[in-house]
Amino acid sequence: MMNLVRSELLKIRTTSTWWLLAIGAFVATAIAFAFNAWITHVSLTGDPADLGISPEEAAAQADVAGQAANLYTSGQFFGLLLVMLIGILMVTNEFFHQTATTTFLSTPRRTSVIASKLIAASLMGFVFWLVTTVIALAAGVIFMSVNDFGTQLGEWEVHRALLLNLLAYAIWTILGVGLGTLITNQLGAVITASVVYLVGTQVVGLLFLLLSNLLDSEAILEWQVVWPAIASTVMISGIDSPMLPPWWTGALVLVAYAIVSGLAGILITRRRDIS
Repeated sequence: MMNLVRSELLKIRTTSTWWLLAIGAFVATAIAFAFNAWITHVSLTGDPADLGISPEEAAAQADVAGQAANLYTSGQFFGLLLVMLIGILMVTNEFFHQTATTTFLSTPRRTSVIASKLIAASLMGFVFWLVTTVIALAAGVIFMSVNDFGTQLGEWEVHRALLLNLLAYAIWTILGVGLGTLITNQLGAVITASVVYLVGTQVVGLLFLLLSNLLDSEAILEWQVVWPAIASTVMISGIDSPMLPPWWTGALVLVAYAIVSGLAGILITRRRDIS
């Protein structure tokens, strides 16, 4: 199994794709950090009247540990999309470069091949999480210290956000592998994943908002957590809001998606006619 994992890592390292995705992750982290730093500064120093919000909302936003956690996980929204694409490419590259037949002939046990791809993808997700987190932490500590907010690195809320962010990166690479086994056409899989992730998330949020207004019930909004991207946000942010379920609900939803995706990838590959 370890030889298979090393082989999968070698396949992704010998292409320029992962460099492009790594650059994309860095740019996304930098832009998200700048935006989150501005939000943090306004939330912790601004006058509620100037912000156009109530004192209660201002108090909620003034949660220093929560703002620090958000700052230290900057870039996770687009980062998760990028690691999902890595998972997709680990599967679709086999069909795009016509190496699938060779791969499955050299390793007849297809379950082992997909399992190695899942492990390798998760390792790549860990690397992306580690690099982006180190960048966000370094910049965040400087920002928080300069503004006399305190680093908040000793707070459990911050630790939980970082660990759950790691879990999200691992799960989204698994989802990518599952999607890649379902849609073997590389361009089709990448476009589908990107559109569903970026556009679908906004559409789902809007639909649940309209449904909530139609039925005059805020409880409806909690069900939007069934969408993976929203589940990630809920899990990592840990925001206590009447419109969102507890953070652990998002974690359970993502774990369920990972299990289903991994099993589906194995079953589909075992039954597929590859020639």
